[in-house]
Amino acid sequence: MAIYEHLTGYAGLPVADFMPETEPEEPPEDPGGFAWRVFGSYAGEGISDVLDRFLDWVDGGAITALIIGYWNTPSYGRSTEPGPVEALVAAADRLPALRSLFLGDIIAEEAEISWIEHSDISPLLAAYPRLERLGVRGSQGLRLQPFHSPHLRELRFESGGLPGRVVRAVGASDLPALEHLELWLGTHHYGGDAMVEDLAPILSGERLPSLRHLGLQDSEIQDEICAAVASAPIVARLESLALSMGVLTDAGAEALLTGQPLTHLRSLDLHYHYLSDGMIEQLRKALPGVEIDLSDRQEIDDEWMFVAVSE
Repeated sequence: MAIYEHLTGYAGLPVADFMPETEPEEPPEDPGGFAWRVFGSYAGEGISDVLDRFLDWVDGGAITALIIGYWNTPSYGRSTEPGPVEALVAAADRLPALRSLFLGDIIAEEAEISWIEHSDISPLLAAYPRLERLGVRGSQGLRLQPFHSPHLRELRFESGGLPGRVVRAVGASDLPALEHLELWLGTHHYGGDAMVEDLAPILSGERLPSLRHLGLQDSEIQDEICAAVASAPIVARLESLALSMGVLTDAGAEALLTGQPLTHLRSLDLHYHYLSDGMIEQLRKALPGVEIDLSDRQEIDDEWMFVAVSE
């Protein structure tokens, strides 16, 4: 499975594009009514120059949500062209109201998720200390240092292979306001080398007192993750839990059912799985008041099982 469609909404706002290769019309009267997507030109204009032109055109002080799309990703990191992190850090004083940022709204037609090249995103969190929502797609070269944010409410990493160093940095961060955490862990073939032990600080919940949704998804060790979740202290305070998109078999589901109660959950997302008919029935009977997504059942292909999103 790949991602074929750009975001159409973000942070509760419709998405509007700033087109780098056309002369823009007059900006809207209320630019803050949109989540703006800015992306590099396919003809070669870099994301830094396009972002500068966008902020010359619009009142950046009104922008609360920003999406960074394609930035000539295959060459990023091998040229002197500033990447998206550098561009955003340089523009921080022009975006004082920014609260929601999505980095990497790049679809398969532009670059496969495993090709999206990143750098250390820690400077973004320092430059925008009042961010409430951060999403990142892609993980090649991605780095993150442990950080403290009293305002961040949603943190989302979409990848085909999330580095263990990023998972450990999230676990070591102090995020008292975080309500929604989503990690697509992926496969080791694409850099997803996180182990269950790396999730322990997250599952303890000590630094995440406000968390209400946890997604540990798209993993080739989904069964091991389920076993760890089954006794994790954080689960008791969650409203929704996502363990979907990975190599989930009956062993992982059995661990969930024999662990701590899950009947308090509003929803349990297990879509894209390798569960048997019998286990699906057991889950439904054991959790009658929980909305369980068991769609997109997979068949084992000659003993091979795959995560939903990898390359």
